[in-house]
Amino acid sequence: MATVGKVIKCQAAVAWEPNVPMVIEEIEVAPPQANEIRIKVIATGVCHTDLYHLFEGKNKEGFPAVLGHEGAGVFKPGENSQECRFCKCPKTNLCDQSWSSDRYAQMSDTTTRFSCRGQPILQFMGTSTFSEYTVLNQVAVAKIHDDAPLERVCLLGCGISTGYGAAINTAKVCPGSVCAVFGLGAVGLAAVMGCKNAGASRIIAVDINEQKFEKAKIFGATDFVNPKSHKKPISEVLAEMTNGGVDFSMECVGNGAVMRSALESCVKGWGVSVLVGWTDVQDFSARPIQLISGKTWKGSLFGGFKSKDSVPKLVLDYMAGRIMLDEFVTHTMSLDQVNDAVQLMKTGGCIRTIINLSK
Repeated sequence: MATVGKVIKCQAAVAWEPNVPMVIEEIEVAPPQANEIRIKVIATGVCHTDLYHLFEGKNKEGFPAVLGHEGAGVFKPGENSQECRFCKCPKTNLCDQSWSSDRYAQMSDTTTRFSCRGQPILQFMGTSTFSEYTVLNQVAVAKIHDDAPLERVCLLGCGISTGYGAAINTAKVCPGSVCAVFGLGAVGLAAVMGCKNAGASRIIAVDINEQKFEKAKIFGATDFVNPKSHKKPISEVLAEMTNGGVDFSMECVGNGAVMRSALESCVKGWGVSVLVGWTDVQDFSARPIQLISGKTWKGSLFGGFKSKDSVPKLVLDYMAGRIMLDEFVTHTMSLDQVNDAVQLMKTGGCIRTIINLSK
């Protein structure tokens, strides 16, 4: 290839500082180093975690950066990267080689292959898919079926896998169970889909935006609750609906108060509540009796999936009709419309917007 070993110049959306719109810039993408792959990005989703970093994180050490982490593209496979102790352990999907090892606040590693206007540009979550080209550690890349539609399976890079896996892997929803999903963005809807595919008999969708209820029906929700329509706590509402509480609850908002409500909505004795929504700017708490009474409170990162093995399988599940992806997509835009896509998500005007970078 003509670009092997050379710097590539391309277009990217650069977030120069927090709480300011991204700017389409020409950036330089350096060649990949050991255990890295340079990828031509074809499509990427806009995830709430991108908005979290831009508007809520407010850690200036995480800027300037190219956001985006839910992408699909084309690359030339190289050598396999070494596995760390976490990769080798079946109990977790964490990895010592990822950006998340010790830089949660910055949401990026100090290593970057990006530069613009003569200065380094951080790679958000080690990925940066709001760019025509990016460089990733091989540990963050999964080889999928050649015929997979990239403008759909890109969603498996984060949100859909996260919510779906939170239900089937982390919560381990079982047939006949009663579930509650708090928050009906893409992650929450994917959690609803996971509950349905796991055989839940009743799935209660909880959101303050009732316009999302019809969408939730498509994914398997059976009941719908707007907390603002009730004068009592949502946990009490759900307890009355379910004879004491749900078997499983998933918090897909990223809000400490909602996390507590989700736990309190579980039945005592065996209820399981899973923290799915991303946040690192709030503390959360609960009364000890909630756990002493037999409830379990746990977290889920990327739905418990080990990406290299699981994403290719999820792609095949989509291609075989076992999971839905098309139904999550409400808008498709170009890279220069990325700020419009962000505004849509910020105002609740979309489920998932796909940024198409193919030319």
